[in-house]
Amino acid sequence: MGQELRKRSSQPVSPLWSAQVMLDEPHLVVDAHRDFIAAGAQVIKLNNYSATPHRLARDGSSAMFEPLHTAALNAARQAREESGREVRIAGCLPPLVASYHADSVPDDTVCQRDYRRLVQQQAEGVDLFLCETMSLIREARAATIAAVEAERSVWVAFTVDDSDGTRLRSGERLSEAVNEVASIGAEKIVVNCSVPEAVTAAMHELATLNVSFGGYANGFTSVAPLQPGGTVDALTSRADLDPIGYAAHALAWAELGARVVGGCCEVGPAHIAELARQLTDSGYHLVSY
Repeated sequence: MGQELRKRSSQPVSPLWSAQVMLDEPHLVVDAHRDFIAAGAQVIKLNNYSATPHRLARDGSSAMFEPLHTAALNAARQAREESGREVRIAGCLPPLVASYHADSVPDDTVCQRDYRRLVQQQAEGVDLFLCETMSLIREARAATIAAVEAERSVWVAFTVDDSDGTRLRSGERLSEAVNEVASIGAEKIVVNCSVPEAVTAAMHELATLNVSFGGYANGFTSVAPLQPGGTVDALTSRADLDPIGYAAHALAWAELGARVVGGCCEVGPAHIAELARQLTDSGYHLVSY
């Protein structure tokens, strides 16, 4: 969603990514949600990824917290209503400080406090929670605890090392991370925002564990240039991940047993449409969880 809005928006790139669009151009968010739904998406996620207490205090204003979440909820609901389809809305529990940087995760007390605040702000408007782009086990644990307390389905998405899909970006074993959050109550384990090849390696690992799993990759050449507080214009896109190229990776995940497949940064509605087409043609039944 963030990269899709970057392509559609007239706003300059900022450390808050797509958050400002939520206030200045909310129609773009509705349109993007609706386009993903029309492409075949069964689950859409709130556009609140950068609207955490820490990021807003650092890069914007703490007063934006409630208005941004309200706008994100309204946009997702509007898109679903206008689509006429029974898609599910996922609340988003993102990294509190920065994506990909396990060393930036706050202490456990702050994590638990902030994730509970995020859950409280979203719980009444979502069908499930997605703890997303988790790079560190204790970060994922805090987000999962907060989400489980809201009595919603909880999916936990880990971002893995692009050169070793069996390890989180923290260096911790993916299998250990899975066992930790599954023991708390995570319903599905997903790997996201890593290169497709690393997601494939992670799918092989997850297929050996007793969990329901899935994956959705990004289309960046590397996320290494993005530092905390930086902007996404530091990143470049791969040229080999057009809709057909991306779908080939995702179909392989389904063949390994993945039950949730989708797309992260740089994966747009055209990719989802091709993925949905190939899944259907291959005999998979698309359902809204």
